[in-house]
Amino acid sequence: MTWEPGSHGNTFGGNPVSCAAAMATIRLIEQGAMDNARRQGERIRERLLGMQSRHPCLGDVRGLGLMVGVEMVLNRETKEPAAALREQVIQEAYQRGLLIIGCGMCTIRFMPALTIPGHLVDEGLAIFEESLTAAEAAHGLR
Repeated sequence: MTWEPGSHGNTFGGNPVSCAAAMATIRLIEQGAMDNARRQGERIRERLLGMQSRHPCLGDVRGLGLMVGVEMVLNRETKEPAAALREQVIQEAYQRGLLIIGCGMCTIRFMPALTIPGHLVDEGLAIFEESLTAAEAAHGLR
């Protein structure tokens, strides 16, 4: 960043903040953040698949790494969307201290930090299941 004015023509290149962010990201990757993302993403998917037997409103579970989605359905066979139930689950989770977001018509998206430890994944999924149970009760599904 000590170049003379006009000696380079790249509008955003060399921005110190961007360079610092890039270096921090490289350090996270070198310290195993991507491996953690893979492991914790698998943990989330496995736990959600396990919940399906207790909650018939959980449809397709899908994702890659720590970006995981689960569909909310009224009927797993017909895949009839349960948009109102999804919104109730999101609100119940929020009231319990868990931030999750909806995407698409009836999907709940999980996107924790790349560095999330397993015990926080477990805590978040416990809150999610409590929220799901409460929402099911509110919608007469329990």
